[in-house]
Amino acid sequence: MNFKIKFLFTLNLVIACTFQMAAREPENYPAPFGLPPVPFPKDNPYSKQKAELGRLLYFDTCLSANEKISCASCHATTRAFADPNPLSEGILGRIGTRHAQTVINAAYNRSQFWDGRVKTLEEQAKGPIANPNEMSTFHDSEISYAECQKRVKKNPAYLKMFKDVFGDEECSVDQITKAIATFERTILSGNSPYDRYKAGDKTAMTEEQIDGYRIFKKVGCANCHAEPLFTDGRFLNIGVGMDAEKPDLGRYEITKDDKDYGGFKVPTLREVAHSYPYMHDGSQKTLEEVIEYYDKGGIPNKNLHPLMKPLHMSAQDKKALKAFLIALNGEGWQHIKP
Repeated sequence: MNFKIKFLFTLNLVIACTFQMAAREPENYPAPFGLPPVPFPKDNPYSKQKAELGRLLYFDTCLSANEKISCASCHATTRAFADPNPLSEGILGRIGTRHAQTVINAAYNRSQFWDGRVKTLEEQAKGPIANPNEMSTFHDSEISYAECQKRVKKNPAYLKMFKDVFGDEECSVDQITKAIATFERTILSGNSPYDRYKAGDKTAMTEEQIDGYRIFKKVGCANCHAEPLFTDGRFLNIGVGMDAEKPDLGRYEITKDDKDYGGFKVPTLREVAHSYPYMHDGSQKTLEEVIEYYDKGGIPNKNLHPLMKPLHMSAQDKKALKAFLIALNGEGWQHIKP
């Protein structure tokens, strides 16, 4: 083989290998400005096809036993992917015990649910499918999953999509929840006035919002609602519902650790102006009520967080704080439609 032929052969081999390597590189999903890169697990990488399959499943009532409840029933696009009701209503009108949190930016959560009982969005998506208060009429999770699988497989379009995404037409609950979790990781909010202000655009927030940001840090909100996600993922007792005859003990029911008594996960404040009502029991209807609750120092109990104490904010402080919370409304999720 002369030099010219050998050179062309080597060049073609390098080009072919480059294209093969590029084909194997995983797709990624761009995060809105101000957010970290979106984390996708190694065993469930992002693909556009998988996210689209997950979107269809998220809005499809066939996941529920009576085919009337979807993920979007409790995590509604009209309420920033949170529940418009104080307590979530599931199958056959059954009322749950907690308010459904927003899915927005859940990709970054270290754990899921108010009590952190599962780690991943894949595990979280399995929960409602088997829960008799949410999507199932059975009290056996394996039966619930099998029946859900049967309903999904009845749709020929799903069979083709599962074959394209996963390589087969099994439509297993693991595949269903992987697709839904992939879609949920694309439900994001960033590029808010706050993000642009932090990046150096001092006109992005109003003077009142800037003052509210100062108050947010001064009174201690930032200690738990840490930037840039505005949650630190901890489980804290702020007293909500602790004056009930039988209070919801939150994280304690999972760990049985006294430090978790009455503790609930610190929720994100991004899009908080849209995701009302608030708290794990949906007891606070407006941002004004939430601010008043914190200003009073919460409801006393044996495990109340040390930062929960009267703040003595002025009316102007409260107004500015609310204005700053509105500055956390961003972009990245509004285009998603049923």
